Amino acid sequence: MAVKQTPMIEQYLSIKAQYEDAFLFFRLGDFYELFFDDAKKAAKELEITLTSRGKGEEGIPMCGVPHHSAEQYITQLIKRGYKVAICEQTEDPSQAKGVVRREVVQVITPGTVMNGNIVADKDNNYLISITPYENGLFGIAAVEMTTGEFLVTSITGELEDVLFEVSSFRPREIVLPEFFPQEGQALFQQRLGVTLSHESELASEEASESLVGEIEDRCAKEACRRLIRYLHRTTKRSLDHIQKAVFYLPHEYMGIDVHSKRNLELIESLREKKKQGSLLWILDETQTAMGGRLLKQWIERPLVSKSVIEQRHGFVETLLDQFFARETLREQLHGVYDLERLSGKVAFGNVNAREMLQLKRSLQAVPEIFETVKNMNNGYGTTLLENIDDCHELCELLADSIVDDPPVSITEGNLIRDGYHPELDQYRDAMRNGKTWIASLEQKERQETGIKSLKIGFNKVFGYYIEVTRANIAHLPEGRYERKQTLANAERYITEELKEKEVLILEAEEKSEKLEYELFMEIREKVKKFIRPLQQLASAISTIDVLQSFAEVAEQYHYVKPNVAIGGNVHIVDGRHPVVERMIDEGDYVANDIILDDKNSMLLITGPNMAGKSTYMRQLALISIMAQIGSFVPAKEAELPIFDQIFTRIGAADDLAQGQSTFMVEMLETKHAVTRATKNSLLLLDEIGRGTSTYDGMALAQSIVEFIHNEIGAKTLFSTHYHELTILADQLPLLKNVHVSAMEENGKVVFLHKVVDGAADRSYGIYVAELAELPEELISRAKTILKDFEQGDQLANKGSNVNYVEEASIKEEVRQMTLFGEEFISSDEKKLSNKEKAVIEKLQSLNLLHITPIEAITLLDELQRKVTKK
Repeated sequence: MAVKQTPMIEQYLSIKAQYEDAFLFFRLGDFYELFFDDAKKAAKELEITLTSRGKGEEGIPMCGVPHHSAEQYITQLIKRGYKVAICEQTEDPSQAKGVVRREVVQVITPGTVMNGNIVADKDNNYLISITPYENGLFGIAAVEMTTGEFLVTSITGELEDVLFEVSSFRPREIVLPEFFPQEGQALFQQRLGVTLSHESELASEEASESLVGEIEDRCAKEACRRLIRYLHRTTKRSLDHIQKAVFYLPHEYMGIDVHSKRNLELIESLREKKKQGSLLWILDETQTAMGGRLLKQWIERPLVSKSVIEQRHGFVETLLDQFFARETLREQLHGVYDLERLSGKVAFGNVNAREMLQLKRSLQAVPEIFETVKNMNNGYGTTLLENIDDCHELCELLADSIVDDPPVSITEGNLIRDGYHPELDQYRDAMRNGKTWIASLEQKERQETGIKSLKIGFNKVFGYYIEVTRANIAHLPEGRYERKQTLANAERYITEELKEKEVLILEAEEKSEKLEYELFMEIREKVKKFIRPLQQLASAISTIDVLQSFAEVAEQYHYVKPNVAIGGNVHIVDGRHPVVERMIDEGDYVANDIILDDKNSMLLITGPNMAGKSTYMRQLALISIMAQIGSFVPAKEAELPIFDQIFTRIGAADDLAQGQSTFMVEMLETKHAVTRATKNSLLLLDEIGRGTSTYDGMALAQSIVEFIHNEIGAKTLFSTHYHELTILADQLPLLKNVHVSAMEENGKVVFLHKVVDGAADRSYGIYVAELAELPEELISRAKTILKDFEQGDQLANKGSNVNYVEEASIKEEVRQMTLFGEEFISSDEKKLSNKEKAVIEKLQSLNLLHITPIEAITLLDELQRKVTKK
């Protein structure tokens, strides 16, 4: 038999049924309470005490948090990917008949959060909606709630293509229809780690017209309407700050897949997942939070438009040339707060007076910024400010209305300037005169009673009172005061005159606070009318901020202006990896040239481990990305094509969550590159084939090189330890061998980190093992085996003119045989002596798993002496 619940719990269960995927914060008095499974999970996640409502088996699990500190607990849950539904009392408990009416007033989700404690100043927080259509068509809509940015597109392809496009936004939440394929939902969760939400309905045409009315693509428009419906259902607030949806085409930007972004460390370092060590870390000299966010967006989506790229380069050059103007501009920008997010808070209804003050101070800096930029006489800089409203009228409104040091609370007064509103001034005059009268009364009573410790005080329970210590009560004339309250060490009194003044003062304070709140709400509504101009102003200022950041970095690190051309060549003189050169001692970085043109579009890179092959490859990608976002680049000279896509396969990684080995990940990333690359793409492939056997690896590596050379024609850097592949330079006309040089001195290897023409003759892997301080006897044995291999190579290569796979088969036979001798021995060429047969029999009888390295060396020495003894 079901347990009958109390009316309050029934109310809770009824509301919870509508928000099953969220924690329900249920308001009871001064606390938000959670019940049943919500309570169990919240108690664990928030590390708060789990109690029970009721006793025994009928007890309901319960936990709670104070309403005044609920924000910190909600923040913890949202950061972990949960949703929180805020359920408030919507009627006065003293007026309620039965259970107090309650409603959910907001659902906070990872993608709709507006709290600055969750979203960092220079981070975006995108909410994505994806709607599948027929024939592999997908509509994608992305909104940034804190700034109002609204982007939309449609693509045709597979779920991997959708993942690729969506990943560029780094979303925290994705909204899908219920019918979205389950494999796609699993893919997004596994690969992006996002919160998934579902929205079955679409916003009405009428409700969405103002935002998506100009979008013609049906699939994209449906994704927008689904997103708008979800926002209305969860936020339950005004969305006035959401900008009109802007339709973009993915091919308008350089394509960089999620693997390449990770490998190139564009936004965060590969190991520590921090900004330091990334390209963003190097380029971020922005002075505003919105400029920092825009820089990150540019790095994620480099341009392919030659004209816009060159406009950015031109303005950076102007900023670089005009040092004093740039320094002035940086100081001016430093005084600008986050106009985008302030606009969002105004529209969302959670802006306070201090943030209004930030808005005023920002707007006061705008005219000087405009003047500085215009005086630079750069066409692009001037264009950025065309038709931009400096919001002077809004600045005056805020200057006239908000005090210079307002409190955080907007309900306790002291927000509005004197002189802004006549009625408020009257209340304040009454309060000030009344308090002056009370101060005079206190002085007068002290004189007349002779009690110097007499004082007049106030509290919210008893109002104003005259307090006399117990020791001085005897000095009071009989009947002078009316007793009001007795304390342990004093008595409190009142007079008729004081009562009258108390009524006047408290009435003025109450009316003043109420009027100030109403006036603040009116001011906020007036500010709402400026949301669109503020957003346009923020866009212009953030663009200027990013470009001055590029100029600042270019001057600090001696970057040069690149020349870009569609279909052009790569001609980099003394190029440098922008991050690596900053991570090592100044002057230690070895610069390298990179040349890819119509004669040599592929470089096959060989050379020792740790010599810098991967750095050389990443260097080209980062220089290209920097050039296409409008930045100067780390080189002496740089001529670059405009790449449509960059693909990288660098580093070893597995994907255990999907049961994929390192080699499978390597092959999938390679497949992604070779199936999507065009002639205008850049491919960086490092050590392809190393995750499998030697022959399989070499066969795959050669086949991939040939396919890229013959079928794609993309500019490619291909590094390898398979020296056998260097013969491909004789077979593939566009392929050129280069190697990272090293030299040996006194038995030690010195890596020169210089890329020069030709193939490397060795890999120096054993020397790298020495640097890693492997055991000395292990290193010694490896060197002995290496000599045997090298001697076998020399024999196998004599007179050989076969392809590398056949050649490798011969070499392997040689290597296996020469483990037991100094040369290749076959029964046809030489008969073994009795001593040699005895040695071989001894070796065959050994159990290598049960002897130590020292024992093995001793035994080898003994056997060698037996064979060589005459």
